[in-house]
Amino acid sequence: MAYTTSSAAPSSAPVVGFDLDMTLIDSRPGIRACYRALSARTGTHIDADLAVTRLGPPLAQELAHWFPEERIAAMADLYREMYPTHAIAPTPALPGAREAIAAVRAAGGRAIVVTAKYEPNAKLHLAHLGIEPDAITGDLWAEQKAEALREHGASVYVGDHLGDIRGARAADAYSVAVATGPYGVDELRAAGADTVLPDLTAFPAWLAEYRATA
Repeated sequence: MAYTTSSAAPSSAPVVGFDLDMTLIDSRPGIRACYRALSARTGTHIDADLAVTRLGPPLAQELAHWFPEERIAAMADLYREMYPTHAIAPTPALPGAREAIAAVRAAGGRAIVVTAKYEPNAKLHLAHLGIEPDAITGDLWAEQKAEALREHGASVYVGDHLGDIRGARAADAYSVAVATGPYGVDELRAAGADTVLPDLTAFPAWLAEYRATA
């Protein structure tokens, strides 16, 4: 497979950032379970099946569909408190996730996770799955992700959402999109991703070609 390459020369020891939900992990089963538990706990109807089709943006944005504005902060706190009990165990790694991290390490680089998810819960997911990035930063969405990407010197950012493409752009990083989330290949390409992969199983080969193309 031929991949689009950037005009910028890749580092000999790259720092690669990865999104979490629907990039490294399929968080839909766990988030669905947590929303159902939150609904039962609060007596508020939440369509959990619909909610998991909109993963990516901050939690408060989804809760605004189900709770009045004055309750959102409290419900976010409650959701995060309930999350470890309901969401960690049902959530699997996506195909190629471990291999993608390993490919960065094999290249002598560093793999970091930059996610909009509440950071303590992001760490629980990765620890449960035995995925050990070099750094994890949570609570950042879209362009905010550029803060962590710049801090760690990331030259590549991998994600499934249009917000991830925007975050890569804001950090002047190469945007790799994977079509494992809510958007298809054509939508991700149209949104400006430098490279679109079907999933992370294609990432090691892409990384090898990217590093070889200076």
